Amino acid sequence: MPMPCTTIRAALLALALPGLPALAQQIADTIYSGGPILSIDDAIPRPEAVAVKDGRILAIGDLSELASHRGPETQGFDLAGRAMLPGFVDSHGHVVFGGLQALSANLLAPPDGTARDIASLQRELSDWAAANADAVEQLGLIIGFGYDNAQLAELRHPTRDDLDAVSSDLPILIVHQSGHLGVANSKALELAGITATTTAPPGGVIRKDAQGEPNGVLEEYAFFAVLAPMLASLGEDGLRTFAQAGAELWARFGYTTGQDGRSTAEVVEALKSVAAETGLPIDVVAYPDVLEAADYIAANRSADYENGVRVGGCKLTIDGSPQGFTALRDRPYYDPVGDYPPGYAGYSAITMEQTQEAVNWCYANDSQIITHANGEGASDMLIAALDAAQAEHGRKPIRPVLIHGQFLREDQVDSLKRLGVFPSLFPMHTFYWGDWHRDHTVGPVNADNISPTGWLVQRDMMFGTHHDAPVAFPDSMRVLSATVTRRTRSGDILGPHQRVDVMTALKAMTIWPAWQHFEEDNKGSISPGKLADFVLLSDDPTAVDPETLAQVEVLATIKENRVVYEAEPGIREGRLDRWPFLSDPVTAHRFLHAFAMPPASRY
Repeated sequence: MPMPCTTIRAALLALALPGLPALAQQIADTIYSGGPILSIDDAIPRPEAVAVKDGRILAIGDLSELASHRGPETQGFDLAGRAMLPGFVDSHGHVVFGGLQALSANLLAPPDGTARDIASLQRELSDWAAANADAVEQLGLIIGFGYDNAQLAELRHPTRDDLDAVSSDLPILIVHQSGHLGVANSKALELAGITATTTAPPGGVIRKDAQGEPNGVLEEYAFFAVLAPMLASLGEDGLRTFAQAGAELWARFGYTTGQDGRSTAEVVEALKSVAAETGLPIDVVAYPDVLEAADYIAANRSADYENGVRVGGCKLTIDGSPQGFTALRDRPYYDPVGDYPPGYAGYSAITMEQTQEAVNWCYANDSQIITHANGEGASDMLIAALDAAQAEHGRKPIRPVLIHGQFLREDQVDSLKRLGVFPSLFPMHTFYWGDWHRDHTVGPVNADNISPTGWLVQRDMMFGTHHDAPVAFPDSMRVLSATVTRRTRSGDILGPHQRVDVMTALKAMTIWPAWQHFEEDNKGSISPGKLADFVLLSDDPTAVDPETLAQVEVLATIKENRVVYEAEPGIREGRLDRWPFLSDPVTAHRFLHAFAMPPASRY
């Protein structure tokens, strides 16, 4: 059980310790001690204390060794038995879209929500609309996030008829947990101009019923074409609200660096605006879509943060969702649930020509490219494009990244190593959809090798692990647990040979994704000279039963020696004094409703 947590304010009491003569630049602002410290620095893996000055780490080591850094103004931060680690670095997520998750109806299945069937999903939408009547009137829209057909009792997507039962007057749009599909009610379809004669855009599907009418389910680019104008009604202020809410959500799970993994120019500008005017609690690195915003990337890409925001490079998306059967495989899906033709293997969202053009542009412009490829077929497309680009431009030090790689073959892992690709994998799939993958997407044999972190360790490859929020909550401890245990919702273990030890899993959340983002000199470990970015946990994750890792709590997040999140009852009781961006009552009501669940309900 976690120990009682003294407040951060109490921990930051100045200690009446004798200061020793020292040069001014050597006197620390703060010295942290009093609990286990996991530095993720192999040179000094478990220092007793950490000295910080001007937001950076001055020294680490034994407490007695740091005595020379104490002065009259030095504060002592008593960890009171809590474990301190470097702040987590987001290997892949969508900070601004995560704000949508935080501020919409929660349609997630247990343990993160209550949507177990169509009826409970409808009830959640109705309850949210009633509780947020002012926001619904202001937006003219009911929106929900996180339904998962794989977890609904009916094992199907809701339809327009199901949503019409909630409201036929207001447009309703619900987003699948993968973010790659969604469902619109009749009013939303009408406003989007989708009828029986509408042709789906390339890389998208408009599902239809037996009479040829759209049933409300939209896949990939057909869904994005409806979602974008719906969210556009929020305007610049709405994007700013999402940006702030998303960054706050990341901070509460211990992330001090977040990623916005498929930005638009408008989204990046919203991040920059919030960061400049009110400040974000964490750093955010954005990757705009290279097929839509190449000029913006070229003009704005930077290695340096401005007010905690920067454009890191390009994002490319080749295919879709494995659990939604829209990822491109190299073979048929095992037993897909739905109306699929024999031999169905998914599809790509873009052509091979578009893939090659995008990769070539990034190499020609010395820009990092991070690529969403879930199925084996999509990974084959990426590998072929990288081979061709490196043959033409050479193996440039742009650190290309594979995002997800859910169904990687072992020969593809070898190709990634040969090409210098950094894999950012998604082991949380083993928990959330492991049973579904075993029974329906890839079958029991291949399910053992989804998110194959074990193969990477065998090859001495660095890798990152991610949450892809808002696909799941940016729950760092769930990421850690899934990487170490690979236990599914039902209790099965998928691929024991792909499990890794806790310290390796922690490196995949800290120092290795810092390298992924070209920030290993500033982040990812508690080492002298680096930023004082820390997370405080209720327990030392290397000292607990691995089966209890998901129950370890994030108690505080510290960015450059400033507390940006502290767990306390007041947040769930609705206190707004620590959340200045919630001064607007409509926004506050929506945010607090999204987090109305009791703390234990996430596990």
